[in-house]
Amino acid sequence: MTTSQQILWAPDASFIEQSNLKSFEKWLNTHKGLSFDNYQHLWKWSVDNIELFWECLWQYFNIKSHTKYTSVLSSSKMPGSRWFEGATLNYAEHIFRNKKEGETALHFKNESNSLTSIKWEELEQKVCSVQQFLLKNGISKGDCVAGYLSNIPETIIAFLAVNSIGATWTCCSPDFGVNTVIDRFEQVKPKLLFAVNGYQYNGKQNDRTAEINQIQQGIGSIIKVVLIKNTNDQKDTFPLNEAIPWDETISDKTSDLEFTPVEFNHPIWVLYSSGTTGKPKAITHSHGGVLLEHLKYMHFHNDVKPGENFFWFTTTGWMMWNFLQTSMLAGAVPVLYDGSPAYHSLNSLWQLAEELPIHHFGTSAPYLTACMKRELSPGKKYDLSSLRSIGSTGAPLPPETFEWVYQHVSQNVWLCSMSGGTDVCTAFVGGCPTEPVYKGAIQCRALGCALYAYDENGNAITNSLGEMVIEKPMPSMPIYFWNDPNNARYKSSYFEKFENKWCHGDWINIYDNGSLMIQGRSDATLNRKGIRIGTAEIYAVLDKIPGILDSLIVDIEKENGDDIMPLFVVLEKGIKLKDIKKTIIESLKKECSPRHVPDRIIQVKGIPYTLSGKKMEIPVKKTLMGMDISKSVNPDAVRNPEAMTFFINYSTGFRKRFFKTHGN
Repeated sequence: MTTSQQILWAPDASFIEQSNLKSFEKWLNTHKGLSFDNYQHLWKWSVDNIELFWECLWQYFNIKSHTKYTSVLSSSKMPGSRWFEGATLNYAEHIFRNKKEGETALHFKNESNSLTSIKWEELEQKVCSVQQFLLKNGISKGDCVAGYLSNIPETIIAFLAVNSIGATWTCCSPDFGVNTVIDRFEQVKPKLLFAVNGYQYNGKQNDRTAEINQIQQGIGSIIKVVLIKNTNDQKDTFPLNEAIPWDETISDKTSDLEFTPVEFNHPIWVLYSSGTTGKPKAITHSHGGVLLEHLKYMHFHNDVKPGENFFWFTTTGWMMWNFLQTSMLAGAVPVLYDGSPAYHSLNSLWQLAEELPIHHFGTSAPYLTACMKRELSPGKKYDLSSLRSIGSTGAPLPPETFEWVYQHVSQNVWLCSMSGGTDVCTAFVGGCPTEPVYKGAIQCRALGCALYAYDENGNAITNSLGEMVIEKPMPSMPIYFWNDPNNARYKSSYFEKFENKWCHGDWINIYDNGSLMIQGRSDATLNRKGIRIGTAEIYAVLDKIPGILDSLIVDIEKENGDDIMPLFVVLEKGIKLKDIKKTIIESLKKECSPRHVPDRIIQVKGIPYTLSGKKMEIPVKKTLMGMDISKSVNPDAVRNPEAMTFFINYSTGFRKRFFKTHGN
């Protein structure tokens, strides 16, 4: 890809001039005597001078530290980097710096109720009340507090209260099963649990009181449970007399909100890996690290402005929930939605975008692709003139979906495809308000992220598929994995392939113009006759074929050095595999190459996904290879376990039939 690649959107002079990124460049020129010809030069400076770059952010955003730092970076070795040692601050305090009397702090909508809003005064009072409740119940700096919560205002209130006193937050979505929750929370030993009595999804209310009871019994460290009434079908399976109603935690209206300064590298929250192939990794981030990173990304790569409405469809079990409330650091108003994005219709969220209106609309790549395949035209149906950006993450966004956005949503919207992860609670690559959007490509590498594509010999390459590697530390990298002696799991997760360099496990292609493409997980790579193929290349073609609802492809190596590449497809009702197989083969040959054509095409009822919505390519591959099922997949970490059960049952016959012959 070069600058001749199809441009779908380009910022005009006014958009560039009014961007937060341009304001930062002007500040660098005034205060540091620096100037840059383009974004790539600015990025190069930021990664060649990482200490100066992050110190500039500290100054630019006027970080409120209660003590002075003694060094910006005490060690550049990963893992083990220590940032801004000596500094003490508080994440929640920086959010409340944007408090404006009489103005809206957040919006909320669920499947059952109309849109509601909370003013800053109400938010502050409730956070303060919960803060006092925590202190009175013995929760203090260093303790861990857990949530089994939906994406509702009470969750943000609870987090801000926990954060304000220097305690550590951790959370799971209420659709997580009991064992899945215990596998996570038992690692961090929370003292208190906030939980909803149930949740509603796609019109159905799901009671979770029995699950709360089992979680409390399964985690001995939990002393108290605070119960939030989120649905109306309350059952008697939970001893409610032992739970504290939410209303009691917000009853104190006499105290003032205070903030406990903590060390820059003090844990702010614990997020978790998917846990599909073992116990979930308890990924721990720091107050200061995510504060600086979120200020950077929200301002410069999302261009969020004070007063704007910032939406991202997410559950509390995905790192994007943490990212959603980050918009408050930029003075914006987070828009919370709890429920199915397709309740009533896939247009429901676009209708909400018109109603508020929403200025920044964030979602997953599969949601946008689903809208495309349903042939929706939200731009014609709704007034989306206020929409400035559309954010997409969770999976590579197909080029055809890029086109759909500009043809059927808005010609003027800025499409920000991004990719990062729970590992850093941000994006390594994403949007840039001063650069064009190329069809199918992510715009840029994020400032301060020394990211490169490596070949097999560890050399940085461009215009070719390589391993995504980050050469230098970032403040939002985990300070550690909880309960991980000698950083053993931490090191094995990222640093085994290239010493002192973070290998993320994605294939990436970085082009001369600074744009790039993520081509899927490197450990799920398709290796056909020595040619590496990203799974995203195949999905991009299949997504355009009418009748295919979903798909999954793996490449399985045989002992003799040969391989077999089966494709599994979910078809629309009434579509027969024999009638669509030829279209699949011809489309892959024409748009990719003969190497992209699978050896077998197999119809299935469902594709297994993790709880955070990622296709389970690696567990499926390991299962089909005949690996020990208990080591290949944790059923409790599967969003739709019946789909994974199919592959487990199918694996024996698959190996007998398909490891002997090829052909379609």
